[in-house]
Amino acid sequence: MMAPNTERIKKRYNRVAVVFDLLEKPMEKFTSSWRREIIKEVYGKVLEVGVGTGKNIPYYAPDVEVVAIDFSKKMLEKARAKYQHIFPDVTFIEMDVQQLDFSDNSFDCVVTSCVFCSVPLPVLGLKEIRRVLKPGGKLVMLEHVRSQKKLVGPLMDILNPIPLFLYGANINRRTVANLRQAGFKQITETNLWADIFKKIVAVNGK
Repeated sequence: MMAPNTERIKKRYNRVAVVFDLLEKPMEKFTSSWRREIIKEVYGKVLEVGVGTGKNIPYYAPDVEVVAIDFSKKMLEKARAKYQHIFPDVTFIEMDVQQLDFSDNSFDCVVTSCVFCSVPLPVLGLKEIRRVLKPGGKLVMLEHVRSQKKLVGPLMDILNPIPLFLYGANINRRTVANLRQAGFKQITETNLWADIFKKIVAVNGK
């Protein structure tokens, strides 16, 4: 069963796909080095959730088997057009993280980058990731989350409806708490910019 608001948010990402790289270009000065950092963590068979326009694809090692999914058809088309001919071994599939069409224990690692701001039911998506991860497998995330600072956090709550309306992204998600709710217990978080952008590594201790 599809989660509430999934179709609405999918349509918003389809709408902005044509200009998405342009909109994110200023941030890439920072995030490109962070992307390299998280991709260094992965090995074996890897699922990238929310591949978007494929910004992480060039950073994967040649011996890593990558399956890249996104629930936005237009974003996936852009990723495929940019990288399929350069990285023919990457498999691109239109799929929703809230309902993964993979067997249990299918992947050594899962990667997300700025994805769980947009998943309508984040705990459900994280539970699905945990299901398809092998025991001892790693979920490696580059995510922006709600600040815990006294003034910044409430401000993010106030501003949240703006990006949510424009393209379906929440700026005040509590992703580490959501990971715990989804059953992950071994969680390491590293602040990359203030306490908003984080590298998060969660080991699947089934």
